[in-house]
Amino acid sequence: MANVQHLKQRVCQAIDRRASELIETADWIHAHPEIGHQEVEASRRLSGMLQAAGIPVEMGTAGMATAFKAELGGKRAGRPRVAILAEYDALPGLGHGCGHNLIGTSAVGAGLALSEVVPELDGSIWVLGTPAEESAAPNSGGKVHMVNAGVFSDVDAAIMFHPGTETAVTMDRSLAARGFEFYFRGRAAHAAGAPEEGINALDAVVLLYNAISMLRQQVRSDVRIHGIILSGGAAANIIPDYAAIRYRTRSDDSEYLAEVVERVIACAEGAARATGCTLEWKEYMPGYENTMPNRVLLELMTENLRSLGVMVNNERRRSGRGSRSPRAFHRVP
Repeated sequence: MANVQHLKQRVCQAIDRRASELIETADWIHAHPEIGHQEVEASRRLSGMLQAAGIPVEMGTAGMATAFKAELGGKRAGRPRVAILAEYDALPGLGHGCGHNLIGTSAVGAGLALSEVVPELDGSIWVLGTPAEESAAPNSGGKVHMVNAGVFSDVDAAIMFHPGTETAVTMDRSLAARGFEFYFRGRAAHAAGAPEEGINALDAVVLLYNAISMLRQQVRSDVRIHGIILSGGAAANIIPDYAAIRYRTRSDDSEYLAEVVERVIACAEGAARATGCTLEWKEYMPGYENTMPNRVLLELMTENLRSLGVMVNNERRRSGRGSRSPRAFHRVP
């Protein structure tokens, strides 16, 4: 096997040569944000950079039009296989507040640089374009769809990074997460002329919102429950006959999250009963399991960053975790 330090130097040199192109791409994606499953241009630009370097790219991975898989083969062009994960969707109305333009571009940059040395390595590398990670679009959760399609069954380890206010590599787990929408239906009436004839669906949403606000005091500190009102009526002088609300629920592990979800649903059922409304609800996105970070990979990442002169913390100065595929994980055979 070739000298590892020499291979690392060549990879760094390749990144330096492509730096201006990568920065330009990240800036363009930031200036042209696209929400989940609509990242047509971002996906095209990122996959196009790989294709231009002669790397085979499969579009539409796991049935998602804006997903892709690029394969970089080593001497055995097989296992072990490492996946580098690329995100590139934006938040509605805000844009790239979470820096997915940087995640996607960095993953492609890593793939481009590694393509110059991977023929000298055992195993192979995939760059996976994973759309709809902001959980704002219908049927979001690109990595979950890939898991369900068996894509990660052929992967031994996966890595990605997420922008933040500090450079930290920790054993913190991403939170398990599930998303729900609750729909309340009542009966419309004139709010001044005949209020007694109405059944106020907005009252049910408000009751649910307040009930969950109280529930937050009685759950573990790792739990996060946050939501937005999707619909609350059409006019102030009409008692709303329909109202809806969306919630994300998160916890450090999926088993406890299931308990929290039962209590959230009970709050919704109580709100419907108290107001006389009917209730329908659904999970609007596939659920995320909590991640299980791999210490070996995290230590390697820390070592490599520090060798480049980057100051790396192993404890976060600011707490706060999201829900996604981990920065580094290892599949146990």
